[in-house]
Amino acid sequence: MQIQLTAGQKPAGQTLIIPVAQTDELANVLDALASRLNLPASALQHDFKADFKEALPVYQPDGRKIYLLGLGKEPSAMIWLRAFRDLFFRQKNRLTETVSVDLSDFDAEFIESVVLGIRWGGYDLKLHVTDKPQPGEFYGDEGHLEIVIAENQQETAQPILARADALATTHRQMLDLMNSPSNYKTPQTLADWAVASGQQYGYSVTVFDQAGIERQGLQALLSVNQGSAHPPVFIIAEYKPEGQPATKKVGLVGKGITFDTGGISIKPSASMHLMKSDMGGAAAVLGTLEIAAKLKLPVHLIGIVPSTENMVDGNATKPGDVIGSYLGKTIEVIDTDAEGRIILADGLGYMVRNFKPDVLIDLATLTGSVIATLGYHAAGLFSNNDDLTAQLLRSAKQTGEQLWPLPLWDVYKEDIQSDVADLKNFSGKPMAGAISAAKFLEVFTESHPAWAHLDIAGTAFADTEFGTQKNATGFGIRLLLDFLRNL
Repeated sequence: MQIQLTAGQKPAGQTLIIPVAQTDELANVLDALASRLNLPASALQHDFKADFKEALPVYQPDGRKIYLLGLGKEPSAMIWLRAFRDLFFRQKNRLTETVSVDLSDFDAEFIESVVLGIRWGGYDLKLHVTDKPQPGEFYGDEGHLEIVIAENQQETAQPILARADALATTHRQMLDLMNSPSNYKTPQTLADWAVASGQQYGYSVTVFDQAGIERQGLQALLSVNQGSAHPPVFIIAEYKPEGQPATKKVGLVGKGITFDTGGISIKPSASMHLMKSDMGGAAAVLGTLEIAAKLKLPVHLIGIVPSTENMVDGNATKPGDVIGSYLGKTIEVIDTDAEGRIILADGLGYMVRNFKPDVLIDLATLTGSVIATLGYHAAGLFSNNDDLTAQLLRSAKQTGEQLWPLPLWDVYKEDIQSDVADLKNFSGKPMAGAISAAKFLEVFTESHPAWAHLDIAGTAFADTEFGTQKNATGFGIRLLLDFLRNL
């Protein structure tokens, strides 16, 4: 699909999309649209209320099809994205080869959400279906999208379009990685993707294989891997801006469990097939590194992804075992299904010791507890740095990838106290599980003054238009990019 901006011109596409917000002026807006579309005055008042995702097709005498697309009241960036994603997904086989979107009455900032929604609307979840139908005309090789803007928006709009297109391409790859089943996606798959991306976009990628992991003393990662036939990897990606000073050095650490059985503390079978998604944090980190390099952001960015499966065999780590870690601290493994925090311990420890970032953020599909607390609409945010919390919440509001702060009070340290080791990986209590997990991770940040932990268990995989069961969202990429752009 090709995308172009046009300013101050009549839309040329065979299909036209006109977004409409549900404002106090809606009646006047609809009357003006009726006149524009050669309809009787007030013809649209009864049939279109501009509710969120509401779509009204209107045919012109020349056969041109026009959709009025409702955005609801006070639409945010995420509302715009979801409205366009829903329309284009549901109509993708009916769209003509050329489509225009009329944004001439809106700010250019919404171009990003529109492009992402349209790109995402063409996503095909049927990755391994053998008899897939051909994409419709619009999503084929000759598809063309025209975005019509006001003349005074042209200078602002071009970089927004470039950013949106760069983001959309990488986002789609992250969706594919997350949605791929584990027999198509091993830890080495993530490493290979990172290496290829680094070569293409000019950032460095180092991958420790199992021997390298052993030499580095990443014992916590090795312990989770013991039950798997696939060796672990430890991915280090580093992007430095060329020809311009970096605003900050930012370290990102992402959980890369490519399949999680729970280990000896095995999960129930009912939803275990969804555990191919347990590398949502890795997807956010890898995707953010690539897009930052594409856009040449003025930030020094390091991404670390410890990756393994969590499987069951005679070599698997057992409940009650005491294991080591990169920082030398010992961990009593109470529950082998609390493995994400174990591999993040080595990722965080390696990051703070070797890179000393100004800002440290980890992302992980970590706990069911955060889903019990926040549902599927927000990720848990843990940080003792008020400025960092405020910055992340601002980016969450801007992008619609919502966060909600939860406490990191020291009183919760008692939940990770062990009788036989420096700490234990699970409290054993049926409450505050997301908080005790965050307190565990905090130990391995070595009291970093600007650290945040994002528990994205409820937001990385969600119910969408694309399938009958939960599938990938790419949560965290847009959030992190907005955060980095505003440092």
